[in-house]
Amino acid sequence: MNRTPRVLAIDAGGTMTDTFIVDERGSFVVGKAQTTPEDESIGFIASARDALGQWDSTPEEGFPAIVSGIYSGTAMINRLLQRQGLRIGCIVNAGHEDYLRLERGVQTHLGFSYADRLHLATHFHNEPLVPRERMKGVRGRIDVFGDEVLPLREQDACEAAIELLDDGVEGIVISLLFSYRNAGHEIRVAEIVEREKAKRGINGAVPVFLSSELYPMRRDLPRLNSTVIEAYAAEPSRTSLKAVREVTKAHGAPFELRVMAAHGGTISIEAKELGRTLVSGPVGGVVGGQALAQRMGLRNVLCTDIGGTSFDIALITDGRFEITQTPDIAKFVLNIPLVRIDSIGAGTGSFVRVNPNSNRPELGPDSAGSRIGVCWPEGGTDTVSVTDLNLVLGRLNPDYFLGGEVELDVELARAAIERQIARPLGLEVDAAAAGVIELFEQTLKNEAVGRILGKGYSPADYTLLCYGGGGPLHVAGYTDGVTYSEVLVPAWAAGFSAFGCACADYDYRYDQTVDMPLLPSFGEPERAGIGGMITAAWLGLQDRVAQEFAKSGIGRESIRFTHAVRMQYYGQLNDIEFVSPHAALGDAAQVNDLIDTFEDAYAKMFASSARSPEFGYLVTHVIVHGTVDVEKPALPQLPEEPGKPPLKASRPVHWGRASRDEYVETEIFQLESVGAGNSIEGPAIVEHSATTFAIPPGRRAKLDKHHIFHLTNTEGSTHGDR
Repeated sequence: MNRTPRVLAIDAGGTMTDTFIVDERGSFVVGKAQTTPEDESIGFIASARDALGQWDSTPEEGFPAIVSGIYSGTAMINRLLQRQGLRIGCIVNAGHEDYLRLERGVQTHLGFSYADRLHLATHFHNEPLVPRERMKGVRGRIDVFGDEVLPLREQDACEAAIELLDDGVEGIVISLLFSYRNAGHEIRVAEIVEREKAKRGINGAVPVFLSSELYPMRRDLPRLNSTVIEAYAAEPSRTSLKAVREVTKAHGAPFELRVMAAHGGTISIEAKELGRTLVSGPVGGVVGGQALAQRMGLRNVLCTDIGGTSFDIALITDGRFEITQTPDIAKFVLNIPLVRIDSIGAGTGSFVRVNPNSNRPELGPDSAGSRIGVCWPEGGTDTVSVTDLNLVLGRLNPDYFLGGEVELDVELARAAIERQIARPLGLEVDAAAAGVIELFEQTLKNEAVGRILGKGYSPADYTLLCYGGGGPLHVAGYTDGVTYSEVLVPAWAAGFSAFGCACADYDYRYDQTVDMPLLPSFGEPERAGIGGMITAAWLGLQDRVAQEFAKSGIGRESIRFTHAVRMQYYGQLNDIEFVSPHAALGDAAQVNDLIDTFEDAYAKMFASSARSPEFGYLVTHVIVHGTVDVEKPALPQLPEEPGKPPLKASRPVHWGRASRDEYVETEIFQLESVGAGNSIEGPAIVEHSATTFAIPPGRRAKLDKHHIFHLTNTEGSTHGDR
C-alpha cells in the first residue's frame, strides 16, 4: 500500500529518540533509535529511517511530502546540566552582584529526596552560570510601582559594558529590579552596551538580553535565572536545532521545523525566547493526553510517563492541564510558564543499590540512560539497573531489545544482581529482582495516587493513561489495587510524547505581570478603568505574538488570539489561570463577567465554600496565546474483530507475588499481530521493537478501534482497577 507521510514529530529523550509519522489517512508509525547527545540529528535520522522502513520507505522518499514537522529534544537541558553554555556577562543593580551565588535557599535542595531535604549538610549552592567577576552592578532604582526613585548612573553602565566586552563575553544579560513595571533603565543600559559594541565594530556579535523584554514578570531571581539561561543555553542550542533542520532539508523536507515549548504549544526555532523549549519532551506527552481525552470524551486523565531516567506525572482535569508560572528546572527557579509535571528519578534505567547502612535497596535517582544496564557490555556501566532486573525475570526478551538491534546478556545481569543486590539482602537472585521491581512499582503507585489525592479527588474520578518506553512494562504493577476509572495503554506508547508534539498547536504564549486590584469598594468607573488597562496590556502582547509569527511569513489575519489572566483573591499567595470570557474588557459589566469566571474556576479547583469575594481580587498576570492552524494526526478508526491474536512464542516469566514467586510459562505475542477487538489474558507479554507490554496473571488487555489497550481484571481477580 502506497503511503504519503504528512506529519512528522520527534522526541529525543535522554535514552531513546522516537519519531512519529502520520500519513494522509491518519495512520501512523513509530520509529526508535538511541539518542545521540553529541549530535541529535544523527539519532533523529536513524529513528526516522526506522519508522519509514516499516512502510517500506526512506527519509529521502518520504520527507518531501511532509507538511508539518515538530521537534522536542534534550540538547538545551543537557547543556545547562553539564555547564557547557556560552561565556555570559550580566548587568544587575549595584549591590546585587552576588545574587547568583546567594540564590534562594530552595534552589540548594531542589530535586532532593525527602530525607536529603531535611538535612542542611546535604544542601549545596549551584555553581553560578555567570561567575562573580562577570556580574557588574549599576546604580539607579525603579520601585515596585514602576517609579524612578534613583536615576540611572550611566557611567556605571558604560564601565560595565567596557569591562565585559574586554573580558570576551559572548552575550550580555541585563536584569534590573522591577523592570517589568518600568523597563526604562534596562533599555538605556542596553543602548549604552550597543554604543560600546559599535565603537569596537562588533555590532553583529555579543547579543544583549533584556529581562523586561523576554520575561516581564515579577519575582526577580526567577526572571534573572530565565534570562541568563536564555543567553547561556538557549542561544547555542539553536545550532543543534538548525543541524536537525538542515538534515531534514538535505532529505528534501519542505516544512519549517517547529519546537515543542513548555506551555504546550509549538514555536519556531527562530523564536526570540527559545528558552521556553528547555523542557519539551514530557510536555508533548501531556498535550497528547489532552488530545486523546478530547477525542475519546474523557473528562479527567492522569498522565504517567516512564522513560529510561524518570517517572513523570501530570493531571488533566475537566479537559485542561495546569500551568505553573515559576517552575523549577535543573535546580533553577524560573519564570517560564510550564505545563505542571511532577517527576521523580525512577525509570527503567534507574540504578539499584543496597544502602550499606540500612541494608535496604534504593532506586536512583541516577540512571544508566542510553547505556541500558550491566546487561549491555557496550554501555560501560557496572551498576545494576531496573532493566537488568526485568531481564533476569524473563519480562524482557534479550534477543529483541530495540527489535534485536541491541543484544542483552542475561548472565552478566544475573551475576551483577547476585553480587550487588541478592547477596547483601540474603536472598536468591530471582526473589531479590522481583522484590526490587515490586518496590519500584509501589513507589510509582504512591506518586500517582498521591498526586490525585493531593487535589482532593479520588482515583475513581480519573482515567490513567500510560505511555513512554517503560510504561507498558510496569503499568500493571503501579495500577494494582487502585480503582481508576480506566487504565489505557496506547499501542504506540513508546512514541506517545512524539504523538503529543504532533497534536500541539502552532502557538506562541506571552505573559506580563500587571497586578491590577479589583477591590469591593471599586465602583463601575474604577472597574471599567482596570478593564481598559488589562485590554491595553493584551493588545501589547498581541503585537509581540504577531512579530514572532511574521518571522515564519504568517500574517496577523491568520492568527487566532486567546486572552487569559491569572487571578487571585486579594491578599492570597496563589493565583489561578483561566481564559477571559471577553477579548476586551470595555466596561464594568465585562469586568464583572471576568470575576464570575474566576469564581467558577476557583470553586472547581478548591470548593464553593472556599470562595472569599469580600477580600476583593487581584489580576496578577495577563496572557495572550496566538494560534495558527496546522495539520494534526487523527486517531485510528479500525473495525473490531473479537478473538485472540496469533501466538509468537512462550517463555517462563517470574511475576513476583502474582505468580506465587515462581516462574510460569507465559504466552508471547507480537504487537503488530494484535488486531482491534482482540483480547489477551495474563500471564502474557506483548512485544514490539520499541516497548514491551507485560500483562500479569489476573489481568486482561483488550485493543480497541483506536489501537489503545484497555487493561482490566479477569473475573475473580483481586486487583483494584475496574
